[in-house]
Amino acid sequence: MPDFSLEQAHGGLVAGIDEAGRGPWAGPVVAAAVIFDAKRMPLELLSLIDDSKKLKKLRREALLPAIRACAWIGIGAASAAEIDRVNILQATYLAMQRAVARLPVRPSLALVDGNRAPALPCPARTLIGGDGLSLSIAAASIVAKVTRDRAMERLDARYGAYGWASNAGYGTAVHQAALRDLGPTRHHRQSFRPIQALLEQPEGIG
Repeated sequence: MPDFSLEQAHGGLVAGIDEAGRGPWAGPVVAAAVIFDAKRMPLELLSLIDDSKKLKKLRREALLPAIRACAWIGIGAASAAEIDRVNILQATYLAMQRAVARLPVRPSLALVDGNRAPALPCPARTLIGGDGLSLSIAAASIVAKVTRDRAMERLDARYGAYGWASNAGYGTAVHQAALRDLGPTRHHRQSFRPIQALLEQPEGIG
């Protein structure tokens, strides 16, 4: 389980940064930056927050307002078009930079999930498997995941055939079947190989 020890050891305002949506075939990549206010954080929250991938959807949804109540949060995204233009890694960095820029306070340190970090307006420390080590990164993973899932659910209202409300843009059988039948939309990542194979189909709905 992640804990708050890294943040406490540093002191100051420590932001945990994580992303959601690097692998899907459609939709944005979303990043979140979370700075906990230790004075406002309920002790029970320490045992509830975990890597978003280990939590069921209802638990993630329930934790979001609890995190908001005791933390400063910044959220950033990069669109499918930006992913195609600069590649998924650089688009992820762009989303992280936007998330930090949207924090209402400047962090004194950023803890970034992974082994590489973007240029940020504060020192950064990378942590492989950080969402299982740092409470702030785990919280950021939850915020990013819930935010992105909600965005895909909104897109699903217009592009229902692709099943984005349930598959979040990943290449499931339903998604693949819709791509074969309808072609890619403007929300598909056209630089991804499965989408490239369909780009010349005239029935793409744009």
